Amino acid sequence: MPTKVAILYGGLSTEREVSLRTGKAVYDAIQSKPFEAVLVDVDRSIAAKLNEISPDVAVIALHGKYGEDGCIQGLLEILGIPYTGPGVMASSVAMNKIMTKNILTYEGIPTPAFMVIDGKEGHPGELTAKILASYRLPLVIKAANQGSSIGVCFAFNKEEVVAGLTECLKYDREILVEEFIRGRELTVSVLGNDEPTALPILEITSSTGVYDYTAKYTTGLSRHFIADLPTETDQNIRELAVKAYQAVGCRGLSRVDFILSEDNRPFVLEINTSPGMTATSLFPDAAKAAGISFPDLVEKLILLALDAHKD
Repeated sequence: MPTKVAILYGGLSTEREVSLRTGKAVYDAIQSKPFEAVLVDVDRSIAAKLNEISPDVAVIALHGKYGEDGCIQGLLEILGIPYTGPGVMASSVAMNKIMTKNILTYEGIPTPAFMVIDGKEGHPGELTAKILASYRLPLVIKAANQGSSIGVCFAFNKEEVVAGLTECLKYDREILVEEFIRGRELTVSVLGNDEPTALPILEITSSTGVYDYTAKYTTGLSRHFIADLPTETDQNIRELAVKAYQAVGCRGLSRVDFILSEDNRPFVLEINTSPGMTATSLFPDAAKAAGISFPDLVEKLILLALDAHKD
């Protein structure tokens, strides 16, 4: 009997549409492999659906709340179903940008300076005054628990700080305010369990000047390619990516995003434990650059999941 694979996609988060695309791409890729694949749209009856399907393993193609924050991972642990990607703790930690920053700081991994704002401490105007008393413009304002660049705002003046806080407070009470570092956007896809490997580094450019949700998912607004870096810089960034991956406790796969400053210093921005697998996604392109086709990548992720849960 072929291994039955449940591809969990869709979900209940603000990133549902992205997840639907990821899940369909994974489903199409898996057709050439010796698996029996079933697409499962995740809703509040997901436990009953999984009990009915009784899969051997689940591919998590979910993004955002309930999908990459440890919730679905915890349910799968209870049901005894192996799954792709990091476990409950790593997923929960990485989903929270503030917790991730705290761990990076503790581990001595370079990351942009930041402060945490509690929305209950005042209205956006009052909070803006507090921020500007500590940091110079420009700044990046991020909701703590969103992905796909949802709830990420760039502020180049006081009015944009107010607007950014107002926008981010729609998603979270806790807001991360981070220094804006001018430089090159880089991302490192990391693959593996006990001995993870950093895939070729990709550089991202955007015609809008910032890599936000629109640039990320609109064809033609951004492009990515293998980064042309000095050997020492390339090696340093890959080592930092693996260190960040292990510090958070990742397994299977994750993507570590960087900014390389104009004076050639790398800073880790965040860790994505459920990276997109669409036609415009970064992780499949990094794997391709390493000689791993998309179907082979999906197969490898399934095998890593089964290996991680064999005990």
